[in-house]
This record gives sequence, C-alpha cells and structure tokens, in this order.
Amino acid sequence: MIVARVQLAWLAGLCLLAVGVVAQGGNQAAHEVVNETTQDVMAAVAEAGSYVDKDPERYYQQVQAILDPVIDFRGFARSVMGPYASSERYRSLDAAGQELLREQLDRFTEVMRLGLVRTYSKGLLAYGDSRIEVMAVADQDAAASKASVKQLVYSGQPEPYVLIYQMGKASSGDWQLRNIVIEGVNLGEIYRSQFEASARKHNGDLNAVIDNWTAVEVKTT
Repeated sequence: MIVARVQLAWLAGLCLLAVGVVAQGGNQAAHEVVNETTQDVMAAVAEAGSYVDKDPERYYQQVQAILDPVIDFRGFARSVMGPYASSERYRSLDAAGQELLREQLDRFTEVMRLGLVRTYSKGLLAYGDSRIEVMAVADQDAAASKASVKQLVYSGQPEPYVLIYQMGKASSGDWQLRNIVIEGVNLGEIYRSQFEASARKHNGDLNAVIDNWTAVEVKTT
C-alpha cells in the first residue's frame, strides 16, 4: 500500500468519521445516516471555500458545531487510553486515584476534541470536489446491534479510497460510530498503540502523555 495514499485517505476518513454518524432514535439504517451526514459536512466544506483563507476560525467553529452534538468524544478518548482508563484499572484505584483518572480522562477528551476538529477540518478541504459513495457492507435488520458501512472516496486516483465504518447501537437505540478502517488500517488500534507507547516513554505519567499528545499520521510499510 502506498504511504501517501493511506495518509490522504486517513485525513479524508477521519474527517468523515468525525461527522458523528448517529441516527436519532435508531430510525434510519446505518448506511443512510453515514450518507446524509457526509453530505451535510461536504456542504459545509464547499461553503468554506469562499472564506476559509481569511477566516479559518469561522470554518473550525462551523465544523465543531456539527461534531459536538453527535460525537461521544469522551468515549473515543477512553478507548484510545485503553487499559489506562479501563473499568478494571479504575476500580483498582483508591478514591484519590479515581478522581485523578476522571480528571485525566476529561482533559484528554478536550485535547482530542480540539485537535481532531482542527486537523481533520484542514484535511477535508482537499476533498470538497470528491465523489463519495456509501453502501451497507451487509444486510441490516432492525434487531442488529452492530453494522458496517463501506464508503468509497473518489479523488482523482484510479481506484477509490476504501473506508469501513464499524458502528454499534447505544442503549438509546441510536447508531454511533465505534471505529473506522481506512485502506486496511484500523485507526482505533493505531491511536491506542500511540497512547500506550507514549505512556511507556513517560513511565506511566498520563499527564505527560496528554501534555505531549499529537495525533499520529497513519503510515504503512
């Protein structure tokens, strides 16, 4: 797999990941929600072309306004922290340790929230003219608690970028994005590995990990 291709797909995919594919009330199929929210975000990108150079903050705020109501940033941050924010670790701590972990999770959530929006908003600008197709990977029935959605991004290359959205139903019945695989690269695993490597580097000091966090660029060999 070509590194540049994966990096471009990573930017496109995470931007589209961040649209927060959530179906209100679980009334829509997962792939329908991905399709509709993708259209909404791409419309915002197209509009930004007329002002983003002079007023990028306006664009970031517009994207943030789309993301905040529909993305569980805390859940995403906790997943990235992996065993360092697991229920097992939380229960093993005393009251002071539990309070500290909650504070660290809150802080990392905000770091992820702000960093993701700016990084992926910038990356998505390059895809304003792309053609995007969305389809269900397999039939989805009303009782299904999980679904996969395939997205093809055509952006001037012979073959489209292939993204697989792994979605699950919350207790409310809403579809929520759980993970994404872009060109065979599992982003959830990439981020979790990055966090764990940083934690080892800083001898388990999660505050140092959070202070120095920068989203890794996805590469393949």
